[in-house]
Amino acid sequence: MALTGAGISTESGIPDFRSPGGLWAEFDPLEYGSIQAFRADPAKVWRFYAPRFSVLSDAEPNGAHLALAQLERLGLLDAVITQNIDRLHERAGSKNVLEVHGSIRTSSCPGCGASYSLDEVLALLGHSDVPLCSECGGVLKPDVVFFGELLPAGTIDRAYSLARSARLLLVIGSSLEVHPVAGLPLETLEAGGALAIVNRGPTPLDSRASLKVDGSAGAILGAVVASA
Repeated sequence: MALTGAGISTESGIPDFRSPGGLWAEFDPLEYGSIQAFRADPAKVWRFYAPRFSVLSDAEPNGAHLALAQLERLGLLDAVITQNIDRLHERAGSKNVLEVHGSIRTSSCPGCGASYSLDEVLALLGHSDVPLCSECGGVLKPDVVFFGELLPAGTIDRAYSLARSARLLLVIGSSLEVHPVAGLPLETLEAGGALAIVNRGPTPLDSRASLKVDGSAGAILGAVVASA
């Protein structure tokens, strides 16, 4: 299995959130990325997210995303568990992807439940700072997990089950600081599996990994595929 975080997508030009130079170093996540903030002032939250939606929709999968898709096609990778909302694994060709923090693929109306595709939301944002539901006029909410929201129970349960069954869990671009996802490698280790980490910078589980590589995910995974 693979577990991916923001670091796998920075090579596609998508800024991360938690590094010293990330978005949350400049913006208060509770002010712009929490469910409480959205309910209090959805327009303010959308003004923050709208330009980032455009960046996410324009980004292309990089060598790391493509390598994981190829490893899946070769029968060497069973699934990708990702903390990312950018859809890049899917666009790279990975089939079995668990998006534990949701995705920008759709947005939903909290009022009537109507669902809108990313293209529809971007079209709405082209005319207004806030995308409104055409059915009831409510402000749409991206189908991503905000601070203060629970992860989708079925998805995180499935992720833990996959982690326990993995002979090797490959962590890519995650600092392993965000729970409960950060607990997945422990599930693999406690079940007798091994852990490998590809990440720029340390993680709390480096000492328990059979392999830790600090460097470009695209270059490293590309070399793995070349030798497969």
